[in-house]
This record gives sequence, structure tokens and C-alpha cells, in this order.
Amino acid sequence: MRIEYVKDDAGLQKAFSIRREVFVEEQGVPLADEFDQYETLAEHILLFQEDADSPVGTARLRAVDGWAKLERICLLAPYRKSGLGSVIIGTLEKMAAERGLRQAKLHGQKQAEGFYQKLGYETASSVFMEDGIPHVLMVKDLQA
Repeated sequence: MRIEYVKDDAGLQKAFSIRREVFVEEQGVPLADEFDQYETLAEHILLFQEDADSPVGTARLRAVDGWAKLERICLLAPYRKSGLGSVIIGTLEKMAAERGLRQAKLHGQKQAEGFYQKLGYETASSVFMEDGIPHVLMVKDLQA
């Protein structure tokens, strides 16, 4: 597998395509809620299987109030539970550390809470609804 940093509109459109398939078509998030004013401010990544031309996963990173905020983390359905999600998280954490960010946070879907806990994230909120899906705030000290 390989990670590519999105550097142009073509790459951004690939990330949007994956997010549209996972969040909008599969999970029912309204299209208007999936894409926001932070798209051009965030750093986006794409995950590819070896020797593949089409990405199978994406995510984005933003610095928010001194925290690394990991967002829009997703994999196409056939690639879930394959270890690739941890590659995406590890890449975002490395990017955050390179930018001097020492703590990370994310809004994890409740059904993925155990996945994030295995990667060292702690649940820091009660369940809340975001785009009609139960979520929890999860945090991690990147210096630990």
C-alpha cells in the first residue's frame, strides 16, 4: 500500500469520490453536510493498494486550537478490517507531529470506538449525534 498527499484538484476529487461513496451513499450523510468550508484548508491523503491506480481510502488533517484534528477517515467497504485504517491514522499522526502538534482528537463513529482505542485513543465525551450517526470525541497524546 502507499499513501499520497493530495496536491491538486484531481487528487481532491478522488478523496471526495471515496467520501461520497462511504459517507453519503453507504451511511446516508446528506451531501450538503459532507463537504464543508475546510476542504481547501485541510491536508488530505489518499491510500492506494500496491500497484493500483484508484485509491481505497482517504482522510484529512487540520490544526484546530493547537490540536491535530483527524477528519473524514474512511475506507471503501472491501478494504475495512484489513489493517489499512491504522495506516491512515498513523500517517495523520506523523503529519501532525511534523507540524508540531502534540495532541490529536477526532469524532469517531461509536461503532469504530474500539478500533480507535486499540490505536491509543481515549474516549473523552458521551455519545453525540453528528450527521445522524452516533459519535464520541476521542483524544490521544502524540508524545506518549
